[in-house]
Amino acid sequence: MRVKHKKWADPLIAAHPEMMVDNAPELKGKWQSRFVKKQPLHLEVGMGKGQFIIGMAKAHPEINFIGLEIQRTVAAIALKKALEEELPNLQLICGDGEDLQEYFEPGEVAKMYLNFSDPWPKKRHAKRRLTYKTFLATYEKILQAQGIIELKTDNMGLFEFSLESMNNYGMRFDGVWLDLHHSEENEHNIETEYEQKFAAKGQPIYKLIANFK
Repeated sequence: MRVKHKKWADPLIAAHPEMMVDNAPELKGKWQSRFVKKQPLHLEVGMGKGQFIIGMAKAHPEINFIGLEIQRTVAAIALKKALEEELPNLQLICGDGEDLQEYFEPGEVAKMYLNFSDPWPKKRHAKRRLTYKTFLATYEKILQAQGIIELKTDNMGLFEFSLESMNNYGMRFDGVWLDLHHSEENEHNIETEYEQKFAAKGQPIYKLIANFK
């Protein structure tokens, strides 16, 4: 969903280069320099308003996290929240998920999260889905050997497509959940804004964890 641009978004982003990266290609291969400690690097593509990535950074100080968002106002909302938390293991990017190879060196990322991505339900738009084979090829390049992808969605069509696409690509599934919130996997689950909204309506949340063999 597109969010109307707010006049305060760009000035806020410009005022906090220590937290929000607006020139990601310049940090390719150097992301660890943005953190206090050198730790495994986890990336969320499409962080939205930041609830998930901020929650993960708070829960796992032993991991460095990056949240990426293309919509500047949405990224600025996440930035506002992140600034309040003062997390040394969190960085944000205002950028495009299609440009990941310009942002990261091969093997620079240990794990990726795809949460409630746009399902692009029309068949002619399949190539835009973030689990289409061309995107998977990009993820494989920036991820470490046997790099992991975690996906959550409320959209069964996207979930089924992702299972098929990842399987055809040769990925291995470490777990598949058709009702995350009523499973043991939910014990340590960090929710996104969309996840809370859909779950409150009784919509099952689907999750998978997969890795590149």
